[in-house]
Amino acid sequence: MDEAKEFVKPACKLVGTDGNVFGLIGIASRTLRRAGFPDKAKELTSKVFSCGSYDEALNLIGEYVEIE
Repeated sequence: MDEAKEFVKPACKLVGTDGNVFGLIGIASRTLRRAGFPDKAKELTSKVFSCGSYDEALNLIGEYVEIE
């Protein structure tokens, strides 16, 4: 039986990068895919586009990755 991998927020270096929200989404989703969570990457991407502000988007990204 194949057990689902337990989700642990992967570390993601966002501090010091270009603050463009689209770039941050790309970095965070790539980090999730590389950590073995492609479904979480898709989920993050779809949810972040419904955010009403930059701060809301950053908070949501922080729910998926450990921002460094």
